[in-house]
Amino acid sequence: MSLSGAPSVTSPRAGAWTDIRNSIRGVPRDYTTGNIGRAVMLLAIPMVLEMSMQSLFAVVDVFFVARLGPEAVAILGLSDSLLALVFSVAIGLCMGTTAMVARRIGEGSPELAANGRSFTSIMLGGSVTVMLLFLINAIFRGAGDAALAMRSLWLANLINMVLDPVLIFGLGPFPEMGLEGAAIATTFGRAMGVLYQVRQLTNGRGVIRIDWRRVAMDLAVMARLLRVSGIGVVQYLISTASFLGLIRILAPFGETALAGYTIAIRIIIFILLPAWGMGNAAATLVGQNLGAGNPERAEQSVWFTARCSSAFLGSVGLFLFALAEPIVALFTTEPAAAATAIACLRTISFSYVFWGFGLVTVQAFNGSGDTTTPTWINFFVFWVVQLPLAWTLSGPAGFGPTGLFAAIAFCQSLLAVVGVLVFRRGTWKRRQI
Repeated sequence: MSLSGAPSVTSPRAGAWTDIRNSIRGVPRDYTTGNIGRAVMLLAIPMVLEMSMQSLFAVVDVFFVARLGPEAVAILGLSDSLLALVFSVAIGLCMGTTAMVARRIGEGSPELAANGRSFTSIMLGGSVTVMLLFLINAIFRGAGDAALAMRSLWLANLINMVLDPVLIFGLGPFPEMGLEGAAIATTFGRAMGVLYQVRQLTNGRGVIRIDWRRVAMDLAVMARLLRVSGIGVVQYLISTASFLGLIRILAPFGETALAGYTIAIRIIIFILLPAWGMGNAAATLVGQNLGAGNPERAEQSVWFTARCSSAFLGSVGLFLFALAEPIVALFTTEPAAAATAIACLRTISFSYVFWGFGLVTVQAFNGSGDTTTPTWINFFVFWVVQLPLAWTLSGPAGFGPTGLFAAIAFCQSLLAVVGVLVFRRGTWKRRQI
């Protein structure tokens, strides 16, 4: 893997639309200098669009699967809880990848080019498709080349949206496959996205490229990556396992409750993942600016991004609260499942303004290479507070599923408060990776 030259700086006289177009096209630029707001905007635009494409997987699948009835949606929700474990490993690996690539880019260090060794290539063999899709996109984001990550998910989602109805309902010459068809469509779409990613890594035109003739294992690079990513995997396993706990608490209320919760959560994911893209932008800016020896600019980037994310999610929260009924009606007309989904959307919407700060500060820790701090924060919020509170409110307190939704809203707000307080201490600025 090599760095194909120093990033060029877009002229400050360029118009806003030119900047946006260049951002989407993936024109390289230096994010460690110039106006912070402009840097955040130009880096966040393709990342938000990338995460929007990632969120389409969730909403497209449930849109078609819901036509099979509440039982099918409930099965989808239970499957999600298990597949989330795979996503935890993938996202955890991405943390270390983004942090290390961003730090090296910020340092302007050509050591990877000199050695011709890439932890990217180490991960290419034997990984499942979803891990590769997440991991390679993390490399692009760390390098500030978020437009490539965005385009890979555009391709993957386009294929998924076409194949979902064809394979689920058996259109044309294809047999009707139901839920299995949804799984095949999603997996094949992601596989095509991975092939596109690999092509971009090897064609020599991007910021990061692989020269297969010089690939070799570098144990030191692997050790640094695993040190950062290993804790990141634990971080997301903690939050994912708590999600499994919530499913277990909700299960006694029946399949319609699970179906309604699954629909609502997938709508929430569709909304939150673009905001996650802003968090990814903050992570890249933190890594690159720490690498450039400018921790104050890194911190300013985080606060600016967090305010933008909070304003966006706060507006979305108001929108979802007001329009929960017609939105849910797009997915199900079953009264009990719809009522649960509406209650979930409206209850959790109260916490959206806090989620903006929570998502960005946690990703900022990860971008600095400090994956330990958010791991402890997740453990405290999700295991010490959320699970006992969800069980108490939904069961002994008698609020039912709405009590569980209230516990989620409260704990996501708590996560933001704790994240901001710990981030302000500034110990992440001294993190070495």
